[in-house]
Amino acid sequence: MKELIFVVEEDPEGGYSARALGETIFTQGETVEELKQMIRDAIDCHFDDASQWPQIVRLHFVKDEVFAL
Repeated sequence: MKELIFVVEEDPEGGYSARALGETIFTQGETVEELKQMIRDAIDCHFDDASQWPQIVRLHFVKDEVFAL
């Protein structure tokens, strides 16, 4: 696998949650740095062999904003 993309969203209670596209990998972290470490750990747990790990992990930050007219 060359690339694995995670969709990252801010949690309403604080921190961040991330989910991988095309894989069943979900994780959370209080800060972006903690989230990156949790993603590394989740990838390690998800794939049996390090040779299956993606070469690139891309974080796609999504932010919803709501405003009234």
